[in-house]
Parts: sequence; C-alpha cells; structure tokens
Amino acid sequence: MHVRNSHHGDRERPGGRLPDEAYAGVPWRVREVVGEFELEDVWELPGEGTRGEFGKLVELICAMDPGERGSVVSRALWAVRWKVGELLGWDEEEGGLGARVESVGRRLPEDLRDTDPPAFARLPFVSLYITEDEFAAEAANETMHGVMHLGAVPSPTDPERIRVRMAVLVKPNGLKGKAYMLAIRPFRHLIVYPAMMRQGRRMWERVAA
Repeated sequence: MHVRNSHHGDRERPGGRLPDEAYAGVPWRVREVVGEFELEDVWELPGEGTRGEFGKLVELICAMDPGERGSVVSRALWAVRWKVGELLGWDEEEGGLGARVESVGRRLPEDLRDTDPPAFARLPFVSLYITEDEFAAEAANETMHGVMHLGAVPSPTDPERIRVRMAVLVKPNGLKGKAYMLAIRPFRHLIVYPAMMRQGRRMWERVAA
C-alpha cells in the first residue's frame, strides 16, 4: 500500500480530512489484501461512540442512498456520475469485480472470510469483512479498483469512546484511471466527502439514540 506524505495535523474535534499518517500509523488488517493499492483519502466522521456501537454505525453506512439524502448539489453530482458512467460504459459488468479485476476478497485470511458483514443497499460496493473495529468493502469499474475501509480508533479525549476513520484505497486502471481520479478529486473533497461527513454525524446520533 502506497501512502502520500501530508503536513496536516490531527484535530481535537472529530470530523474532516486527516493526514495520510493518521491512517498509516495503525496496523489495520486490510493491509493484508491491498498491498498494491494507493491511499487516496483519509477522513474522520464527526461524532464519537462506544466500541460496541461500531457495527451499528457500519449498518447505517451500508444503508446509505446518496441519491436520496444529502444536499441538492451532492445528489445532483451523484446523478451526473451515474449518467456519465452509463453513457461511457464505465459501470458495465465486464469492467467490474470478477471480470476485469479479481476481488481482493480472495486474499482474505481465513479468520476474516466468514465475518458476515452487512451488504450495501445502493452504493456500488461489495462488503469484504467486519470485525469489532474494522470494516472493508470494494468496488471496481473501467476506471479503477477501489477499497473503502472504516476503522475505529480510541478518542484522544476519552479512551472509553471511539472515532471512526474512513480510508479510500485505489488501484487506477492505467492512464485513463489516473486521469479520472485526478479529475474528480476536487468534487470529492469539496462536495462528496463533506456531504458524507454530515450524514456521518447524523448516523452517530441515531446509533446513540
């Protein structure tokens, strides 16, 4: 797994983009299957919870429908992405998992293969595994092969509570994939991830309710 250098600092309040080192410094199990993937982004969800609530938060994330919730701008962006993908054939089955690329699930160690992670309702991800403090899922199309990883870390202000970090790891499909990832980076950072962070705060509130 390749990690870019960053000079941003961790924040006392949870939420927002984090430096790559905030992810690289934790011995996540996902590293056992994503050796050739590049770390694209690391974000922390606003809010905190208990370690026992991690699985409930993952279930809510898997149930997300970006086309139904969030701001008008973020919903419109997702709608445009799906339409462009349809027109350019990015999301055809032959460009996805089990066709163009092999699932990293085949590399999972035996103790992670039967953890019964929740399935996604709308987002184009396939769940890989879940533990008491990790969850991973993957997606692939004609532009890239990606893994989304959620990891629980102790809160720096209360060791009995956790914060959840989301990492996106990618393996671009040649020059086309690299150009695509570069082109959508501003949209991810300015629109998509901030919208997801707002939903993340509401999810923590639902978990604790």
